[in-house]
Amino acid sequence: MLDFSTLLPGPLATLLLAEAGAEVIKIERPGRGDEMRSYTPKFGADSVNFALLNRGKRSIAIDLKQQGAVEKLLPLLQSADVVVEQYRPGVMDRLGLGYAALNKINPRIIYCAITGYGQSGPRAGVAAHDLNYVAGAGLLALAAGTDGAPVVPATLVADIGGGTYPAVINILLALRERDRTGKGCKLDIAMGENLFAFMYWALGNGLAEGQWPTPGGGFVTGGSPRYNIYRTKDGKFVAAAPLESKFWDNFCALLGLAPEFRDDSRDAAATKRAVAQKIAAKTADEWRTLFAGKDLCCCIVGSLEEALRDPHFISRGVFAAKLAAGGKEISALPVPVAPQFRSQPGVEGYPVLGEANALLDRKQ
Repeated sequence: MLDFSTLLPGPLATLLLAEAGAEVIKIERPGRGDEMRSYTPKFGADSVNFALLNRGKRSIAIDLKQQGAVEKLLPLLQSADVVVEQYRPGVMDRLGLGYAALNKINPRIIYCAITGYGQSGPRAGVAAHDLNYVAGAGLLALAAGTDGAPVVPATLVADIGGGTYPAVINILLALRERDRTGKGCKLDIAMGENLFAFMYWALGNGLAEGQWPTPGGGFVTGGSPRYNIYRTKDGKFVAAAPLESKFWDNFCALLGLAPEFRDDSRDAAATKRAVAQKIAAKTADEWRTLFAGKDLCCCIVGSLEEALRDPHFISRGVFAAKLAAGGKEISALPVPVAPQFRSQPGVEGYPVLGEANALLDRKQ
């Protein structure tokens, strides 16, 4: 795989495939490389963000605008299975590295282009980031804070859910199709439009019944007492998700909720207030003890630091693989690749900028 992408969506996609055994060679700018190398905090010579996303890859530093750059890359392009790029539409064409040019060099190549809005359409060339994509797709408007304003998401859902995962899925599908036909193809991965699958319920309600969800008012976005966050006596939080009747009945019984509130279809807001009052009467540790062994889909909201120490994740080997640089080791980024498709977890580093440039000289 030749990875021309930078920052998050493309590099995470190629990391997943590298974890499954693909040989990934990053194509980077001389001197600076992937912009994410310059981020902080550092882990070794570069940022820990870059290190986590590019574990186990190799790096070639080359100025793609320089005359003869395509010729230098030609042997790699001729043998590559997959190319991943993340430029605006038309940039790779101008560099002589677009799909039409590479298809002539290597008809079996899978060419994956990741952009915000796709290769065509009125917004194809518009600059944007994750927050813009979730805003434009209607996802941002579904969750609101106490003042009614949308809340900045805690994760980059468009980059990862709309870019990385669709890229990997479609690369794998394209490789299977190539097994059948012997031909490669171009994949147009548009992060903004891939967000609609995350709102299947909102689309269904709106299209079928005209019931378009309001901010914080949907069944799974804060409108239901059965799927909500409640503050405890000591200022921590309970994540309560007893959606189904059996879980809800168990939850109501544990709380000692008055009968008039158990049918939350009559007055969801009143039931939510009643549940909040019950939860606020005990500390997080008290609720943790009460929830233990109960079948009701409830837990205490924990921190990321606590999750790394969670015996369940540790027992599953989630953090077994290690990333090394500068004499230090940290847990590698866990990726959703099944164990049978990966090598045994070990210790790996990340590529020094241009460390694989000798590949260009050897293959000419």
